[in-house]
Amino acid sequence: MLTLLYAIGGLIAAYLLLSLVFTYLVQEYPRKPFRDPPDWGRISDASVATAEDGRLEVWRVEPEGPSRGIVVLAHGWGRNRDRMVQRARHFGRWGFTCVIHSARDHGGSSPRRFMNAARMAEDIEAVLNWVGEPVLLYGHSAGAGAAILAAHRHPERVRLLFLEACYADTHEALLSLYRWFNRFFGMAFGPLIVFWMNLFYRNRLKDVSPVRLAPSLRMPVMIIHGADDRRFPLAFAYKLKACLPSDRVEMFVAAGARHSESSFDPAYPAAVRNFIARHLGGMEEEGA
Repeated sequence: MLTLLYAIGGLIAAYLLLSLVFTYLVQEYPRKPFRDPPDWGRISDASVATAEDGRLEVWRVEPEGPSRGIVVLAHGWGRNRDRMVQRARHFGRWGFTCVIHSARDHGGSSPRRFMNAARMAEDIEAVLNWVGEPVLLYGHSAGAGAAILAAHRHPERVRLLFLEACYADTHEALLSLYRWFNRFFGMAFGPLIVFWMNLFYRNRLKDVSPVRLAPSLRMPVMIIHGADDRRFPLAFAYKLKACLPSDRVEMFVAAGARHSESSFDPAYPAAVRNFIARHLGGMEEEGA
């Protein structure tokens, strides 16, 4: 009987230890840098200071003619600034200055262990400080969660907010992500990984959840989501939409699109352009 108890205790200890190892590894998830440099306008490559003496690699791409304003684009987890260039091309074509950065520990920016959406928001805030004027802010995936946090903290600096493939609740999103990666891994280790994370971040995961921050946002928000997103299902987007002021939120669902494919939908450019035209003016709506 004692041997059995020792065996059970050993298995529980091994499970707890393995879950701690996984908690570390998922925050150091292998980076997948993307290669797609800007190919329009006047391109400058800058280095911007961020929190904790970090440095961000930043592209600033000016249009050939007068600028309609500035759009800041923030990539998702594991990627880099190149991942947002395909989206930025549309804004560049419409005459906007595009500012695209890599978050810390991504691309060529400075290293930083235990990156998360809150620290990615710090990087967005550093870019907003560097730009020095109100912007259109566009975030994808974890970058969208970070964009909400930055907009919540500095509403005066964000004219329009674009949230592509965003999650609603941080706890729910992490569990969904782990199940998407591997169903067994997500079911067996996901809940405990989230528990350790919440403990590590002093029970603040809910404080930075988009659904917690959304009701305070007053700038117009466009939610962009793929109908076939398996990492963050479409239900997350509807949940987030319900928390935003109804007169200031619009939603574009890309049929058949997965997590990073909404911007390839043929209807995407017109939807984004028309949203800008309705709220900022100065642009004729496509298809009007």
